[in-house]
Amino acid sequence: QVQVSEFGGGLVQAGGSLRLSCAASGTKVPYAMAWFRRAPQKARELIGAINYNGGQTYYADSVKGRFTISRGNTQNEVYLQMDSLEPEDTAVYYCAINTVSDYVDIEEDYHPWGQGTQVTVSS
Repeated sequence: QVQVSEFGGGLVQAGGSLRLSCAASGTKVPYAMAWFRRAPQKARELIGAINYNGGQTYYADSVKGRFTISRGNTQNEVYLQMDSLEPEDTAVYYCAINTVSDYVDIEEDYHPWGQGTQVTVSS
């Protein structure tokens, strides 16, 4: 059974940093891993993705220059370093894996997802 788990959410003040981590088990090495977020009353957003060897990345404009995605020591791990956080970054953050294609920015290729971790940025 494939499982995806996120760790590292929490409460932080604006301008601060958080690091999220994600691990996938029960699956072959994903072609890509990604972070999504869903804020209250907003649509789901793909914010960052990385392919299996780290050679290809994608960032949403909303986080470009502030967030950094990276693969872990094992290819089933991915991290999201979030710096210069803003209240608008408050959301539930989800990790997901792509085992069907080698495109990093096609949202429909990512499944399953983890249960999500809450990130709250206070002003």
